Amino acid sequence: MLVPKVQLIPSAAQVRELLIETGALREGHFEFPTGQHSTHYFQMPLAMRYHGNARVLTVALSRLLRREPEVLSALPNCAIVAPAAGGIPVAFGVREALNADQIFWAEKEDGRYYFRQYLDAQGLKCILVDDVVRSGKVITYMVDLIRKAGAEVVAIGSLVHFKDAHFDAKGVPYYALLEVDTRFDEPKDCSLCKAGKPLEKVWA
Repeated sequence: MLVPKVQLIPSAAQVRELLIETGALREGHFEFPTGQHSTHYFQMPLAMRYHGNARVLTVALSRLLRREPEVLSALPNCAIVAPAAGGIPVAFGVREALNADQIFWAEKEDGRYYFRQYLDAQGLKCILVDDVVRSGKVITYMVDLIRKAGAEVVAIGSLVHFKDAHFDAKGVPYYALLEVDTRFDEPKDCSLCKAGKPLEKVWA
């Protein structure tokens, strides 16, 4: 394991090294299905597939979240919430580390997020977590979705945050283990294309 067990909150450099070592972070010249190009490509499940790595990352995120007084006051009677598949392993790890009472997540269909029918979240305090925040649109949508369900978001956390991601957290504190300075360019504006760097197409 790359991160020492005694270090409960690894440095950004250690997190980055872990992601590169597991193949969860690749650096190069990538074309996404949108047609845009980027210098970074994340596949977080490649890191989360190993229990030891997943535990290091989620425990570290839970330690950051514990800095928030509202999180401490809400525990253990609160829920860890995730948007769809990518955030679910993060949510389970953070729930275990924080000893939170419950966990639930949003389903995604036709580009729309929704909670299961009959989910009763009225009055519940929630911690929203995800693996990667790229644009911030999903986080903004999830905050609104949780509030429409009658619950309250007391903190938001992710393993990775793209610095260009902008979202309206409605004043809710946000924590991330790793900030990544990357950008997405149209092919005509891509400096790597102009430099003749080999291009690799990725699925998602």
